Amino acid sequence: MSRIGKIPLVLPKEVKFNVTPTAVNVEGPKGKLTAAIPYGIKLEQKDGSIVISRVSDSKQTRADHGTLRALLKNMIVGVSKGHFQDLEIQGLGFRAQVTGQKLSMILGFSHPVEFIVPKEVKILAPKPTDIKLESADNILLGQVAAQIRAIKPPEPYKGKGIRYAGEVVKRKQGKSVTK
Repeated sequence: MSRIGKIPLVLPKEVKFNVTPTAVNVEGPKGKLTAAIPYGIKLEQKDGSIVISRVSDSKQTRADHGTLRALLKNMIVGVSKGHFQDLEIQGLGFRAQVTGQKLSMILGFSHPVEFIVPKEVKILAPKPTDIKLESADNILLGQVAAQIRAIKPPEPYKGKGIRYAGEVVKRKQGKSVTK
């Protein structure tokens, strides 16, 4: 049995959980999320918690058992508390500005770069060099953060670019002059 999959999920009081034969719907104060139930996995709701079990012992079903439990846990946390991701911009003259759901960035290119953020993700730029993302959907949040970072990833010589908050960029030495 999966070590992760056999742990029951505790539902907070503000979260509504609905199981259909093929999908799971989770609804809370921060939003509503849906996930498909893979073949061979069974969900039961008992005493304010969710028990995940598998019908067969095939390799794919064993893999889906723990994966579905982790996805459901992320969904429950997302609709109750929300998921957050912070990005930092480093570089002389680099800055970001948010207008509605549009992120405008000046990153040393010949033109400002504009990125349209999906409506499920809330974006803020409290400082010109900080970008804060918030969403109930952990997968979508990570995808949006990766797309923003991919516009100008941090380079190894001066460290200029967009990075995740707390990300360590390994620096290279650069050219040296020998006589």
